[in-house]
Amino acid sequence: MALPLAVTMGEPAGIGGEIVLKAWFDRHNGIPPFYLIDDPDRLDRLARRLGWPISIRPIDAPDRALATFDEALPVMPIGTPVRGQPGRPEPGDAGAILDAIETAVRDVQSGRAAALVTNPIHKNSLYRAGFHHPGHTEYLAELAGTGETPVMMLVCPGLRVVPVTIHLPLRRAIDSLSTEAVVEAGRITATALRRDFGVATPVLAVAGLNPHAGEGGGLGREEIDIVEPAVAELRAMGIDARGPLPPDTMFHAEARRGYDAALCMYHDQALIPIKTIDFHGGVNVTLGLPFVRTSPDHGTAFAIAGQGSARADSLIAALRLAAEMAARRLAAAG
Repeated sequence: MALPLAVTMGEPAGIGGEIVLKAWFDRHNGIPPFYLIDDPDRLDRLARRLGWPISIRPIDAPDRALATFDEALPVMPIGTPVRGQPGRPEPGDAGAILDAIETAVRDVQSGRAAALVTNPIHKNSLYRAGFHHPGHTEYLAELAGTGETPVMMLVCPGLRVVPVTIHLPLRRAIDSLSTEAVVEAGRITATALRRDFGVATPVLAVAGLNPHAGEGGGLGREEIDIVEPAVAELRAMGIDARGPLPPDTMFHAEARRGYDAALCMYHDQALIPIKTIDFHGGVNVTLGLPFVRTSPDHGTAFAIAGQGSARADSLIAALRLAAEMAARRLAAAG
């Protein structure tokens, strides 16, 4: 790679630090070069606590990461000591957590990093410090400054899912569902499948909201009033959208072979199947940004933080996918 990936610290009291250390330790197994935006001292303490012989090397610019990566984990210092301990978040670290995200976004937007990979954050800690976004996805959309609607996609081998509504209580998610929202999510998803995943003619499977996709109105009219018009509008745009489909029959292996991404109506409708299929290796991707962003599809895991038992599968998959997507965008631009 001509440019490294920028990786954010995430919540320092969680497992982000140790899965980054594990990913770097496994660097010779096809992991693209990256640098971490973090507190080098806290990483050094963490590595020593776990008894892992890993060298931490501060860098002052992203381009230093490529020359450093084989010998040491390159770390761009955030300039603020981190106070949180494994399993014990410190609200005072909120500024450093957000600074790491903002630094990574600047690096990617300025062409100094190939893509952004974010470690999990703990939203409740950030809320206490004044953070007002529902999550990472919405915050990154604001930082990007394009006005584009952010769309969350979850990816694992054999399945890509997109929830139309994301971090909302279920009652609010249903109330906020609209034809316009389904169309916008479908449009952005189809564009991303072509540009970032190399799918020439994407097929979208659009889930119904109600059991059995509403049974012709007998179990609810959302399919008739909201989803069917959205499918028709997507097809009018030239997008091969199919549905509304019964959600309980569209995720088995044979069904999954018939489409490139599933458009789901709410958070758990999308995340339950992908986490059932690949709990440890799923990747969160934000579509609709002017840069590539991926993330592990798991949380901070405070209960096991600092023990060295956290699996790095999802982070490693996120690093590999970010590099592949960035390479496709670069090839298309060239």
